Amino acid sequence: MTGAPRVIALYAVMAGLLVLVGLIQSWTVALAILQLSLISAIMSLGANIQWGYAGLFNAGIMGFAALGGVAGVLVSMSPVPGALAAGGLDLALAILAIVVTIVLIVVARGRLLPSYRTPVTLLIALLGYLVMRRFLDPASAAIESATGAQGYMGGLGLPILLSWPVGGLFAAGAAYLVGKVALGLRSDYLAIATLGIAEIIVAVLKNENWLTRGVKNVTAIPRPVPDQIVLQQQPWVIDLAARFGSDTITTAAVVSRLWYAGLFAVVLALLLWLCERALRSPWGRMMRAIRDNRDAAEAMGKDVTRRHLRVFVLGSAVVGIAGAMLVTLDSQFTPASYQPLRYTFLIWVMVIVGGSGNNWGAVLGGFVIWYVWIVAEPLGNWLTANLAALTSPGGWWDSHIRAAAPHFRPLLMGVILLLTLRFAPRGLIPEARGR
Repeated sequence: MTGAPRVIALYAVMAGLLVLVGLIQSWTVALAILQLSLISAIMSLGANIQWGYAGLFNAGIMGFAALGGVAGVLVSMSPVPGALAAGGLDLALAILAIVVTIVLIVVARGRLLPSYRTPVTLLIALLGYLVMRRFLDPASAAIESATGAQGYMGGLGLPILLSWPVGGLFAAGAAYLVGKVALGLRSDYLAIATLGIAEIIVAVLKNENWLTRGVKNVTAIPRPVPDQIVLQQQPWVIDLAARFGSDTITTAAVVSRLWYAGLFAVVLALLLWLCERALRSPWGRMMRAIRDNRDAAEAMGKDVTRRHLRVFVLGSAVVGIAGAMLVTLDSQFTPASYQPLRYTFLIWVMVIVGGSGNNWGAVLGGFVIWYVWIVAEPLGNWLTANLAALTSPGGWWDSHIRAAAPHFRPLLMGVILLLTLRFAPRGLIPEARGR
């Protein structure tokens, strides 16, 4: 089975698996899986734009997702009284120093001979960093001191939905700066550079308390839908619960999750439509031609580095949007939760299993892998418990196999990845050839 029938059949199977969870376990669990599957699919779509379109291996997806989460805090949280009055001037000067440093680097690299570009760039960056820290350190200390228990400056108090496009802009801006430096590197060096930059971004968010409270986290981020407690008191929710013979708590949870899922589905559908339009356009064909034969594209006069920068920025922006959506769903920003296993490795497994170069495949991979990731935990507990029961309680094998239960998830992901690369290297929905 190939083409549209294959896509429809695979998506129907995925929908059936979600319905099965609802029938066997509960609809709240099924909808919770659906919510995170939609967000994971958007992240997978962003990675597919970079890898499937242009062959760029971005190992720093985690960092761009974290920047999207920062947008959720800075846009929607209310400003903390006294924060800007205490350190606002020094903070503005620190931001100005960063902007001036970037402008000087861009101007210098455009006017200097190639042999002087790297040392001059490093010198300007070092001086800019020192000037920035000169103003940022007293600003952060003043803000943290003036805000007491809050410990950070808060945000703008705007609607949370505005943080989604702002998260994309944050990630796109960071991707532009990263791309200007790293896209001239070979693919393996690009992966190492993006991984290191992502770790730097997360480390900054953990330590700069004035920005997002660091490891103390930001909670009670506003939601775009009514809270479940509020929904429980709504007459129409009470009537809906009575009609289906359910309690109001469960009905409110289902309504809330459906509301979120609807918002996420709209964003995913819009991004998928735009990605399909782009992939089938002359621009998409050009990007795949560059991916398949960079030397031939350069010989035809294409500015490959510039094209790569554009697609790198676009893919990172999509990941940033998903990162902001995730913070909206969780209603909290936790820098320590950004781990490469969840926000880089797992996203790449989604792209590979779904089918790199195919937008529908990347979205399906997001659903499939997140579903397996959730199901793997109870499956691992059941499997290890039954294996441990084969021996006497308290023995070496019993304690050893029970201790292995938490590692079943990454083990299963590795097995799925290996099987995919061996038997279906083009994924569940392969990229169409000969367009």
